[in-house]
Amino acid sequence: MKNLIFFVFIVLFSTHINAQKNFHYGIKGGFNFTNLTSDYFAENNTRTGYYLGILAEISISSKFSIQPEVLYANQGTNAKVIMLGSGPKSEEYSLDYLQVPILSKVYLLPNFSVEIGPSFNFLVNDKISDYESNLLNNFEFSGAIGISYKLTNGFFSNVRYNQGLSNVFDKENYLSSSKFYGFQLGLGYLF
Repeated sequence: MKNLIFFVFIVLFSTHINAQKNFHYGIKGGFNFTNLTSDYFAENNTRTGYYLGILAEISISSKFSIQPEVLYANQGTNAKVIMLGSGPKSEEYSLDYLQVPILSKVYLLPNFSVEIGPSFNFLVNDKISDYESNLLNNFEFSGAIGISYKLTNGFFSNVRYNQGLSNVFDKENYLSSSKFYGFQLGLGYLF
């Protein structure tokens, strides 16, 4: 994880030195609306969380950019877990990730773009109904697709859908297949 983050920062700063006019960095934040699938959930509901982070936009041409990001994201679900021998038990899953999406950004209009790419997500903190769990994988891989609109004076807004592509729960400790999905809605500022 440290090597990947170090690599992203080296790329960002070396690109900044070599091509300052084609490089912008910024901050972003907003809300996560996430959910988690599992064969052991009788019912699950979207959980509202937040995300904060930094990003860079590296322009390859006037219509195409690469956008690496490093985000701290709080996500999870509220679920009723099927219990053997009794009724479903309500559990709140609060999972914090360090997300590293690397997105391709295509401008359809001068201020309007579509973003798509992979996200490498590292578990930082996990709580299931106020206790720490050892049932989760430390790494989760997902795909992201979204839209972004540049407002005035460096501000932008974006909406993104994230779909988990790997299991959240450790298969050795938890037999169910489980994947995250959800939306991010936020604002940011490019310097």
